[in-house]
Amino acid sequence: MKQNKPVKKSENRLVYSSDGSHLKLCKTCGEDPCQCSSSSNAIVPIIPEKLTLKIKLEKNQRAGKLVTVLFDLPFNPPYFEDLAKKLKNHCGTGGTFKNSLKGQIELQGDQREKMENYLHKLAIKTKRSGG
Repeated sequence: MKQNKPVKKSENRLVYSSDGSHLKLCKTCGEDPCQCSSSSNAIVPIIPEKLTLKIKLEKNQRAGKLVTVLFDLPFNPPYFEDLAKKLKNHCGTGGTFKNSLKGQIELQGDQREKMENYLHKLAIKTKRSGG
């Protein structure tokens, strides 16, 4: 008769679930709730004068549609959710804030000029990335 080995934590991790619980897992450590060090999840205070955000235009994997992306955002979801809402309103277009490892704000269409003008009014510097 074989002895059952104790299951290691890495062997017992959830890969997919039809109830959506796999979406709650931390992208870094793979646990729910997150077991990462608190320093990686600490909300970074936003000082607009010291902030430089990158803007790029994407077309890949979007059925040929253009999307303006504000990316490499510091970790402060409440601030950037509010900023995304204001940018969508200012540009008169749809969009979203994606809070992944590297947060980003996506707006439909080529909104680089409008986005830059609005961010400069808020004293946030911008830098264009890509072509």
